[in-house]
Amino acid sequence: MTGYARLWRVDPERWRAAGSAWAGLTGRVDRWVGDLDAGAGRLRAGWSGGAAGSAGARLTGLRGDLAALSPALIEADQVLAEFAGRLRAARARLVAAVESATGAGVLVDRHGRVTADPAVPRPAHRAGPAVVQVSTGIHAALDLAGAADREATARLAELTAAAGSGWVGVPPPWRPPADAPPAVVRAWWAGLTPAQRRWLVRHEPATVGCRDGVPAAARDQANRLLLGVRRAELWAERGRLLTRFPRGPAELAGLRRVERALAGLGALGDRLASRETPRAYLLGLRTGGEGRAIVALGNPDRADHVLTYVPGMTSGLADATGELGRADRVRARCADLAPGAETAAVLWIDYDAPDFLHEAFRSGQATAAGPALHAFQEGLRATHDGPPARQTVLGHSYGSVVVGVAARDHGLAADAVVFVGSPGVGVERAADLRVPAGQVWSSTAPDDAIRLARPPADLLRQAALEVPPFGPVAGLVDRPDGGLWFGHDPSHPGFGGRIFPSDRSGHTGYWDDGNPALDGMARIVLGRT
Repeated sequence: MTGYARLWRVDPERWRAAGSAWAGLTGRVDRWVGDLDAGAGRLRAGWSGGAAGSAGARLTGLRGDLAALSPALIEADQVLAEFAGRLRAARARLVAAVESATGAGVLVDRHGRVTADPAVPRPAHRAGPAVVQVSTGIHAALDLAGAADREATARLAELTAAAGSGWVGVPPPWRPPADAPPAVVRAWWAGLTPAQRRWLVRHEPATVGCRDGVPAAARDQANRLLLGVRRAELWAERGRLLTRFPRGPAELAGLRRVERALAGLGALGDRLASRETPRAYLLGLRTGGEGRAIVALGNPDRADHVLTYVPGMTSGLADATGELGRADRVRARCADLAPGAETAAVLWIDYDAPDFLHEAFRSGQATAAGPALHAFQEGLRATHDGPPARQTVLGHSYGSVVVGVAARDHGLAADAVVFVGSPGVGVERAADLRVPAGQVWSSTAPDDAIRLARPPADLLRQAALEVPPFGPVAGLVDRPDGGLWFGHDPSHPGFGGRIFPSDRSGHTGYWDDGNPALDGMARIVLGRT
């Protein structure tokens, strides 16, 4: 069977399912480790002496060998999921090339050979270019599938060899300081042996999982290993709060927060364990406060286009999967528009988002988030494989303030920035954001109440006149000079950015099916504007 026929028949989802099956074994491994710990504990309680010490050492070693299986299982899932994604892209390119043959007046046989259609009368000099164009498209699809196959084979072979010769090596002699730039971290990581990297994932997952400049695959492995630890910490905190009597408002608020975080962590764990396409990569996880998470759909280190989505007020671990759904709608629309390209969408909730309106009236939390967002984007640039991806950063509501302030104060490794439902972004003109000219975009729905976020001076004047600031007098009429609470409205023509439309879907409807804003966001991510 030719490569052309094989690509037509291949089912990428079967490879994706195979990867998920390997990853699903991590739960069984965790149970085995737990059973071994329990048995070893009972053994130590009733046995002492030299033989007991030798048995204990053997059990400890066996436990380590079992625990080391989980990163290998996760890595196998990553390899097969990425292979499936590239096969999917190759299939899409092949379909596009064959479909173009009809319009070009050429024929494609079952082996992928392209010839001019004799039923289409035309001069020979016009038939040749059409044949070449279709042939080039077919060969590009086959080349992508072949490269994906060779790469996956090599990665799985290396994984197998490592498992047979000793999975985890020795610790590296040096680690970059906590404030090292992502480029330095990336260079350090590249200089480690595979065994040293796996040692760090296994023994220092908290360090690996949050380091910008460490590749997404390693961060995902490390953070998945930490899921059970973080869940246990939340349950322990819940237990402490439940034993406190009497429970005052602070304890009750803390209990509600922990229970929301547990629910959010459970939903996130379900998405990480699912066979949904694309595979999710856990790039960051913290459970303190309202909780924080960085989740990518698709591997951003291997994608052609990468979207980083920063949500706004009340964002936290409790609603991470809901916000991830918004990022996924943009990614899915990108896949519709460019099925032969790979797009990854990242949900970035690595900041303390405001929980109440009085907090959202201040820019302090956005300012505090700036260094982290800057470093994350720099890390995406540093770890990307092959030609640079087109990177887009999207901020919604207060998230647009985070994006704007980070770009203003620190700079963002972004080819485009997008604001939707923005109360202002901390600057008075698009040029102050320091992104490529013509790549600052904004959309505000006609009925989005964010239009009422007038500058503080307006509210003072209204208070002096005893006019309700959010009453019918204020309405939804745009202020002529484009002034909003955090500066010039990025959707105002005077800001100097580019505006794309949205229908009347309020403050949260930008991702609704049929809303032109969704199509606009996808086209910006793809650079098709």
